[in-house]
Amino acid sequence: MDSPASGTATRSSLPRVVAASLIGTTIEWYDYFLYGTSAALVFGKLFFPHSDPLTGTLLSFLTYAIGFAARPLGALVFGHFGDRVGRKKLLVVSLLLMGGSTTAIGLLPTYDSIGVAAPVLLTALRLVQGFALGGEWGGAVLLVSEHGDRRRRGFWASWPQSGAPAGNLLAAGVLSLLTTVQSDAEFLSWGWRVPFLLSALLVAVGMWIRLAVDESPLFKAALAAQQARETVEQPPLVSVLKHHWREVLVAMGARMAENISYYVMTTFVLTYAVTHAHFGKQSALNAVLIGSAVQFALIPLFGALSDRVGRRPVYLVGAVGVGVWAFVFFGMVDTRSFGSLVLAVTVGLVFHSAMYAPQAAFFSELFATRMRYSGASIGAQFSSVAAGAPAPLIATALLKDYGSATPISVYVAVAAVITVLAVLCGRETRGQDLADVADVEAREADTTPAAKPATA
Repeated sequence: MDSPASGTATRSSLPRVVAASLIGTTIEWYDYFLYGTSAALVFGKLFFPHSDPLTGTLLSFLTYAIGFAARPLGALVFGHFGDRVGRKKLLVVSLLLMGGSTTAIGLLPTYDSIGVAAPVLLTALRLVQGFALGGEWGGAVLLVSEHGDRRRRGFWASWPQSGAPAGNLLAAGVLSLLTTVQSDAEFLSWGWRVPFLLSALLVAVGMWIRLAVDESPLFKAALAAQQARETVEQPPLVSVLKHHWREVLVAMGARMAENISYYVMTTFVLTYAVTHAHFGKQSALNAVLIGSAVQFALIPLFGALSDRVGRRPVYLVGAVGVGVWAFVFFGMVDTRSFGSLVLAVTVGLVFHSAMYAPQAAFFSELFATRMRYSGASIGAQFSSVAAGAPAPLIATALLKDYGSATPISVYVAVAAVITVLAVLCGRETRGQDLADVADVEAREADTTPAAKPATA
């Protein structure tokens, strides 16, 4: 058995922590993906009505991409305080910010009502979403990683990762239901608001569950040890960049193919399928719905596999697979067969799962406890500005300029090469005891003598 210092929880508490992280991340990703899906289908018409359809979608995706710009700021702020005062408190704040901004989007007037102020307000709320999500991911995966033990960390830590497809599943499912029971006119008039307003109810449920879990025992032990040393720590960001800059670069590179392929194959594909391959909105949404359901089931399996064979081998299979599949993906969509569309999205998400599942444990095991929230969040979220943020925007622009999906496939393949190189440069972390990383921190962290213990 691992020692308490290494973060092992009781059998009863670990599933509760996993459930709290999964439900919380599902709600936050529901909010985030709901925006992306709506940007692909309706926001161009509602907030940029004087542009041609593809340009309107391009502008809509631009507001979508702007949200990613706030994610690094969220990573810095939430990482700093998460490493100082704990993971749980920051996760509560991130959930409130995300839910509040999403509900407010559902109440926004459109361009026809208030003119240019409508897209300005939409962009501002998108920035709040990005800020909240920038702090959410690191806290959620660390809370689970630091409660569990090293033998099955890949499996348990992959469950918060399942919140992404679960959130996408929920968002696409609600929108698919509404497009089924409503006419296009009704959906554009008021139906699109319903999924955003539902976020208020989901956040209430998520808050009730998150407030019931305990703080990470590993974090509490590290905080007590730091206070006992009676030293003043440098900010987590400074320590991360001094002691873990290589790991930050590995994490950023590892995210490139994972992030770009996901947003191309779940968000941009909605635009491509509807405007280029002439599928109905419901068919495109249903394809993403089915693929997300499969991915939700696969992520814990790939997480468990990473406990057996290592984080890097599983991650590399996903990166190589998605780079190759990108050249098959659009050809299958172009057949205009619903079965081919479903298969294209599902297989793409299978390869994505092989990267996404071990990512939580992999990144957690790279950093020391008192800088882990900052390190994991910086590595994950700073790369999203170059990867996920512009992915639908770049894909839409390439399609508009070339009238072909081949340049988009090349774009995904280049990202896959970057990820393969980054993962190969990283060390294998399977079996890493997080307490051992904490010991390294105690020896190497920048501290100066002080008359009293450091505080948050």
